[in-house]
Amino acid sequence: MAIESQIRAAVRDCVNRISRKPFQWGGLIGYQQLSAIGEILRSLSCREMDTDYLSLLSVWVDETLSINSSVASDLEQAHKWLRRIAECLRYPKYSHPSKDDVTDMTGTSNLSLTSLQVQREMEELLEQFVPDHQQHPAQFALKKKFQKLWHKYGTNLLHCYDIPGLPADNLNIESLFSNLRRHQRRISGRKSTVELRDFGQFQVLFIAETEKQLLEQIQQVPITEYKTQRRKLALAEAPRQRKYRLHHDPITAIQGLVNQHTEILSLLESQSLKYQLDS
Repeated sequence: MAIESQIRAAVRDCVNRISRKPFQWGGLIGYQQLSAIGEILRSLSCREMDTDYLSLLSVWVDETLSINSSVASDLEQAHKWLRRIAECLRYPKYSHPSKDDVTDMTGTSNLSLTSLQVQREMEELLEQFVPDHQQHPAQFALKKKFQKLWHKYGTNLLHCYDIPGLPADNLNIESLFSNLRRHQRRISGRKSTVELRDFGQFQVLFIAETEKQLLEQIQQVPITEYKTQRRKLALAEAPRQRKYRLHHDPITAIQGLVNQHTEILSLLESQSLKYQLDS
Protein backbone atom coordinates (compact mmCIF):
# COMPACT_ATOMS: atom_id res chain seq x y z
CA MET A 1 0.00 0.00 0.00
CA ALA A 2 2.90 2.36 0.67
CA ILE A 3 4.34 1.72 -2.80
CA GLU A 4 0.93 2.14 -4.43
CA SER A 5 0.56 5.42 -2.58
CA GLN A 6 3.88 6.61 -4.00
CA ILE A 7 2.81 5.64 -7.52
CA ARG A 8 -0.45 7.54 -7.07
CA ALA A 9 1.55 10.53 -5.87
CA ALA A 10 3.69 10.27 -9.02
CA VAL A 11 0.55 10.24 -11.18
CA ARG A 12 -0.85 13.26 -9.35
CA ASP A 13 2.48 15.02 -9.88
CA CYS A 14 2.08 14.54 -13.65
CA VAL A 15 -1.10 16.60 -13.77
CA ASN A 16 0.27 19.33 -11.50
CA ARG A 17 3.61 20.06 -13.13
CA ILE A 18 4.72 23.66 -12.71
CA SER A 19 5.50 25.57 -15.91
CA ARG A 20 8.39 27.97 -16.36
CA LYS A 21 7.36 29.55 -19.63
CA PRO A 22 8.30 30.07 -22.33
CA PHE A 23 10.54 27.01 -22.64
CA GLN A 24 9.24 24.63 -19.97
CA TRP A 25 5.63 23.57 -20.48
CA GLY A 26 4.24 21.76 -17.46
CA GLY A 27 1.44 20.02 -19.36
CA LEU A 28 3.79 18.54 -21.94
CA ILE A 29 6.35 17.46 -19.35
CA GLY A 30 3.59 15.94 -17.24
CA TYR A 31 2.28 13.94 -20.20
CA GLN A 32 5.77 12.60 -20.92
CA GLN A 33 6.16 11.64 -17.27
CA LEU A 34 2.76 9.93 -17.28
CA SER A 35 3.72 8.06 -20.45
CA ALA A 36 6.80 6.70 -18.71
CA ILE A 37 4.71 5.61 -15.73
CA GLY A 38 2.23 3.87 -18.06
CA GLU A 39 5.05 2.00 -19.78
CA ILE A 40 6.28 0.66 -16.45
CA LEU A 41 2.79 -0.35 -15.34
CA ARG A 42 2.14 -2.18 -18.62
CA SER A 43 5.27 -4.26 -18.12
CA LEU A 44 3.86 -5.77 -14.90
CA SER A 45 2.39 -9.26 -15.11
CA CYS A 46 -1.23 -9.53 -14.00
CA ARG A 47 -0.61 -13.06 -12.69
CA GLU A 48 1.75 -11.86 -9.99
CA MET A 49 0.39 -11.53 -6.48
CA ASP A 50 -0.91 -8.14 -5.31
CA THR A 51 -0.77 -6.47 -8.72
CA ASP A 52 -4.53 -6.14 -9.26
CA TYR A 53 -4.64 -2.49 -8.21
CA LEU A 54 -1.61 -1.59 -10.33
CA SER A 55 -3.17 -3.34 -13.31
CA LEU A 56 -6.33 -1.29 -12.87
CA LEU A 57 -4.24 1.85 -12.48
CA SER A 58 -2.41 0.96 -15.68
CA VAL A 59 -5.74 0.83 -17.54
CA TRP A 60 -6.67 4.29 -16.26
CA VAL A 61 -3.28 5.71 -17.19
CA ASP A 62 -3.42 4.19 -20.69
CA GLU A 63 -6.92 5.59 -21.19
CA THR A 64 -5.75 9.06 -20.18
CA LEU A 65 -2.74 8.83 -22.48
CA SER A 66 -4.91 7.68 -25.38
CA ILE A 67 -7.42 10.52 -24.91
CA ASN A 68 -4.71 13.20 -24.82
CA SER A 69 -2.23 11.70 -27.31
CA SER A 70 -3.18 13.99 -30.21
CA VAL A 71 -3.09 17.09 -28.01
CA ALA A 72 0.29 16.09 -26.55
CA SER A 73 1.71 15.42 -30.01
CA ASP A 74 0.54 18.82 -31.20
CA LEU A 75 2.04 20.49 -28.12
CA GLU A 76 5.33 18.66 -28.60
CA GLN A 77 5.66 19.88 -32.17
CA ALA A 78 4.71 23.40 -31.11
CA HIS A 79 7.40 23.26 -28.42
CA LYS A 80 9.98 22.20 -31.03
CA TRP A 81 9.02 25.16 -33.19
CA LEU A 82 9.36 27.42 -30.17
CA ARG A 83 12.87 26.07 -29.65
CA ARG A 84 13.68 26.78 -33.29
CA ILE A 85 12.49 30.36 -32.83
CA ALA A 86 14.74 30.68 -29.78
CA GLU A 87 17.68 29.29 -31.76
CA CYS A 88 16.98 31.81 -34.51
CA LEU A 89 17.08 34.63 -31.93
CA ARG A 90 20.31 33.15 -30.47
CA TYR A 91 19.03 32.81 -26.94
CA PRO A 92 21.75 31.60 -24.55
CA LYS A 93 22.13 27.89 -23.85
CA TYR A 94 21.47 28.31 -20.17
CA SER A 95 19.25 30.64 -18.19
CA HIS A 96 22.33 31.90 -16.31
CA PRO A 97 25.24 31.84 -18.77
CA SER A 98 28.75 32.61 -17.66
CA LYS A 99 30.43 35.90 -18.45
CA ASP A 100 32.79 34.21 -20.90
CA ASP A 101 29.97 32.47 -22.81
CA VAL A 102 29.60 34.46 -26.03
CA THR A 103 28.41 31.62 -28.26
CA ASP A 104 24.85 31.02 -29.28
CA MET A 105 22.84 27.78 -29.47
CA THR A 106 24.21 26.94 -32.90
CA GLY A 107 27.85 27.33 -31.91
CA THR A 108 28.55 30.58 -33.74
CA SER A 109 29.65 33.80 -32.15
CA ASN A 110 27.04 36.45 -31.42
CA LEU A 111 29.63 39.09 -32.22
CA SER A 112 29.46 38.17 -35.93
CA LEU A 113 25.68 38.43 -36.11
CA THR A 114 23.78 41.35 -37.54
CA SER A 115 20.16 42.37 -37.18
CA LEU A 116 19.58 41.89 -40.91
CA GLN A 117 20.81 38.30 -40.74
CA VAL A 118 18.55 37.43 -37.82
CA GLN A 119 15.59 39.15 -39.47
CA ARG A 120 16.12 37.22 -42.71
CA GLU A 121 16.38 33.89 -40.86
CA MET A 122 13.24 34.64 -38.86
CA GLU A 123 11.26 35.51 -41.99
CA GLU A 124 12.37 32.23 -43.60
CA LEU A 125 11.37 30.31 -40.47
CA LEU A 126 7.91 31.88 -40.48
CA GLU A 127 7.46 30.88 -44.11
CA GLN A 128 8.33 27.25 -43.26
CA PHE A 129 5.98 27.15 -40.27
CA VAL A 130 2.58 26.51 -41.89
CA PRO A 131 0.43 24.41 -39.50
CA ASP A 132 -3.16 23.37 -40.19
CA HIS A 133 -5.61 25.11 -37.88
CA GLN A 134 -7.88 22.05 -37.66
CA GLN A 135 -5.31 19.29 -37.29
CA HIS A 136 -2.77 21.19 -35.19
CA PRO A 137 -4.52 23.92 -33.18
CA ALA A 138 -1.63 24.45 -30.73
CA GLN A 139 0.90 24.97 -33.52
CA PHE A 140 -1.52 27.24 -35.35
CA ALA A 141 -2.08 29.32 -32.21
CA LEU A 142 1.69 29.61 -31.70
CA LYS A 143 2.24 30.66 -35.31
CA LYS A 144 -0.59 33.21 -35.21
CA LYS A 145 0.55 34.74 -31.91
CA PHE A 146 4.23 34.84 -32.77
CA GLN A 147 3.62 36.27 -36.23
CA LYS A 148 1.54 39.04 -34.68
CA LEU A 149 4.21 39.81 -32.08
CA TRP A 150 7.01 39.69 -34.64
CA HIS A 151 5.30 42.12 -37.00
CA LYS A 152 4.48 44.45 -34.10
CA TYR A 153 7.69 44.31 -32.04
CA GLY A 154 10.22 42.48 -34.24
CA THR A 155 12.20 45.56 -35.20
CA ASN A 156 12.63 46.49 -31.53
CA LEU A 157 14.16 43.07 -30.77
CA LEU A 158 16.97 43.37 -33.29
CA HIS A 159 19.01 46.20 -31.71
CA CYS A 160 20.90 43.77 -29.47
CA TYR A 161 22.67 42.28 -32.50
CA ASP A 162 24.09 45.66 -33.52
CA ILE A 163 24.90 47.16 -30.09
CA PRO A 164 27.90 45.57 -28.32
CA GLY A 165 27.17 44.37 -24.80
CA LEU A 166 23.37 44.44 -25.16
CA PRO A 167 21.95 40.97 -24.35
CA ALA A 168 19.38 39.23 -26.54
CA ASP A 169 16.90 39.04 -23.66
CA ASN A 170 16.26 40.65 -20.28
CA LEU A 171 15.85 37.40 -18.30
CA ASN A 172 18.85 38.11 -16.06
CA ILE A 173 17.60 41.63 -15.31
CA GLU A 174 14.11 40.29 -14.59
CA SER A 175 15.61 37.70 -12.22
CA LEU A 176 17.63 40.39 -10.49
CA PHE A 177 14.63 42.62 -9.88
CA SER A 178 12.56 39.63 -8.75
CA ASN A 179 15.17 39.00 -6.07
CA LEU A 180 15.12 42.68 -5.13
CA ARG A 181 11.33 42.63 -4.82
CA ARG A 182 11.42 39.55 -2.58
CA HIS A 183 14.05 41.22 -0.42
CA GLN A 184 11.99 44.42 -0.25
CA ARG A 185 8.89 42.51 0.85
CA ARG A 186 10.85 40.60 3.48
CA ILE A 187 12.48 43.61 5.13
CA SER A 188 9.43 45.90 4.91
CA GLY A 189 6.56 43.49 5.43
CA ARG A 190 4.59 45.22 2.66
CA LYS A 191 3.26 43.62 -0.50
CA SER A 192 3.82 46.66 -2.72
CA THR A 193 7.27 47.14 -4.26
CA VAL A 194 6.57 50.37 -6.17
CA GLU A 195 9.72 51.93 -4.67
CA LEU A 196 11.89 49.61 -6.74
CA ARG A 197 10.50 51.14 -9.91
CA ASP A 198 12.00 54.48 -8.91
CA PHE A 199 15.14 53.42 -7.01
CA GLY A 200 15.85 49.88 -8.16
CA GLN A 201 18.58 50.95 -10.58
CA PHE A 202 20.68 52.25 -7.67
CA GLN A 203 20.51 48.87 -5.90
CA VAL A 204 22.22 47.29 -8.90
CA LEU A 205 25.31 49.31 -7.94
CA PHE A 206 25.36 47.69 -4.50
CA ILE A 207 25.20 44.21 -6.03
CA ALA A 208 28.15 44.82 -8.38
CA GLU A 209 31.45 43.49 -7.06
CA THR A 210 33.45 46.65 -7.83
CA GLU A 211 32.82 50.04 -9.39
CA LYS A 212 35.53 49.27 -11.93
CA GLN A 213 33.67 46.19 -13.10
CA LEU A 214 30.44 48.16 -13.35
CA LEU A 215 32.18 50.90 -15.33
CA GLU A 216 33.66 48.38 -17.76
CA GLN A 217 30.23 46.94 -18.42
CA ILE A 218 28.74 50.38 -19.02
CA GLN A 219 31.57 51.39 -21.36
CA GLN A 220 30.80 48.49 -23.70
CA VAL A 221 27.88 50.51 -25.05
CA PRO A 222 28.85 53.39 -27.42
CA ILE A 223 28.24 56.83 -25.88
CA THR A 224 26.11 58.01 -28.81
CA GLU A 225 23.87 54.97 -28.58
CA TYR A 226 23.66 55.40 -24.81
CA LYS A 227 22.48 59.00 -25.16
CA THR A 228 19.95 57.98 -27.80
CA GLN A 229 18.49 55.27 -25.55
CA ARG A 230 18.45 57.66 -22.59
CA ARG A 231 16.37 60.13 -24.60
CA LYS A 232 13.97 57.33 -25.57
CA LEU A 233 13.73 56.30 -21.93
CA ALA A 234 12.98 59.88 -20.88
CA LEU A 235 10.20 60.14 -23.47
CA ALA A 236 8.76 56.80 -22.35
CA GLU A 237 8.87 57.79 -18.68
CA ALA A 238 7.29 61.21 -19.23
CA PRO A 239 3.63 60.02 -19.11
CA ARG A 240 4.19 58.08 -15.89
CA GLN A 241 5.96 61.05 -14.30
CA ARG A 242 3.12 63.39 -15.27
CA LYS A 243 0.60 60.99 -13.75
CA TYR A 244 2.72 60.75 -10.60
CA ARG A 245 2.86 64.54 -10.24
CA LEU A 246 -0.86 64.78 -10.91
CA HIS A 247 -1.67 62.24 -8.19
CA HIS A 248 0.57 63.79 -5.54
CA ASP A 249 0.30 67.52 -6.29
CA PRO A 250 -2.49 68.19 -8.79
CA ILE A 251 -2.50 71.96 -8.33
CA THR A 252 1.18 72.35 -9.19
CA ALA A 253 0.93 69.86 -12.04
CA ILE A 254 -2.04 71.53 -13.70
CA GLN A 255 -0.59 74.99 -13.11
CA GLY A 256 2.61 73.94 -14.81
CA LEU A 257 0.70 72.73 -17.87
CA VAL A 258 -1.29 75.97 -17.98
CA ASN A 259 1.92 78.02 -17.78
CA GLN A 260 3.46 76.03 -20.64
CA HIS A 261 0.34 76.54 -22.73
CA THR A 262 0.40 80.30 -22.07
CA GLU A 263 4.08 80.59 -22.99
CA ILE A 264 3.62 78.68 -26.27
CA LEU A 265 0.55 80.72 -27.16
CA SER A 266 2.42 84.00 -26.54
CA LEU A 267 5.32 82.78 -28.67
CA LEU A 268 3.01 81.84 -31.55
CA GLU A 269 1.24 85.23 -31.38
CA SER A 270 4.56 87.10 -31.42
CA GLN A 271 5.79 85.06 -34.40
CA SER A 272 2.54 85.66 -36.26
CA LEU A 273 2.72 89.42 -35.58
CA LYS A 274 6.33 89.54 -36.75
CA TYR A 275 5.43 87.67 -39.95
CA GLN A 276 2.61 90.16 -40.67
CA LEU A 277 4.93 93.14 -40.17
CA ASP A 278 7.61 91.64 -42.39
CA SER A 279 5.15 90.91 -45.17
